[in-house]
Amino acid sequence: MKIPFFHHDEYADYVRNFIFGVEDSLVSTVGLLSGIAIAATPRDTILLTGVVLISVEAFSMGVGSYLSERSAADYKIGIGNRNNAPIRSGLIMLVSYFIAGFIPLAPYVFSVQPQAFWLSIGVSLAALLVLGAVGARLLKGKIWPSALRMFALGGLAIIIGVGVGQIVK
Repeated sequence: MKIPFFHHDEYADYVRNFIFGVEDSLVSTVGLLSGIAIAATPRDTILLTGVVLISVEAFSMGVGSYLSERSAADYKIGIGNRNNAPIRSGLIMLVSYFIAGFIPLAPYVFSVQPQAFWLSIGVSLAALLVLGAVGARLLKGKIWPSALRMFALGGLAIIIGVGVGQIVK
């Protein structure tokens, strides 16, 4: 599925930024939340930490995407011959990171410990599986290998977050 008004390279850049934004947000947020939740941190602190992380990181990732895409565009097409692709890439990264971050945070809003801990991990792993499938579909890849790869690598990051939380606890 290709959106006809985008150049092929721009489409790939936008999908890449979307996948990167969602994946990084899911993994970073659930990893941090799991790590601090397992250390018996109060719910209000978990929620505050989650919202701060999502907000700051969404902006940081969006700016980072814009700056890196702009640098690459400057190199490829020369300074002064720009289009709006770096701005779009940065916005896609920012928005995808911001929205996806609330997936692992939501269980802490609607549930209590320890259910919120396990629900956060479960919904994040499910979202990673779906993201892998969607990414493969958008880029004409193999759905199951992509979905399972995203699930496994994201799951490893979650294990690291929980492990660090247990050690520090």
